[in-house]
Amino acid sequence: MDRDTEAVVELVEVIAKALVDKPDDVVVEAFEGRHSRVVELSVDAADIGKIIGKKGRTAKSIKAAALS
Repeated sequence: MDRDTEAVVELVEVIAKALVDKPDDVVVEAFEGRHSRVVELSVDAADIGKIIGKKGRTAKSIKAAALS
């Protein structure tokens, strides 16, 4: 995993842990393909709504922060 990917994983993890009630259940993994990078975020089922937010705004904000 390169530095950019590690930085994105760390950023998503910090943001997610700040939002949820069970930060110990936050898992962030990155998978790199030829033409893309996938960052997967897993949280406790009770915290999914906090990550998605109203109309997906929180999830979109996390994505935007990771892409910048």
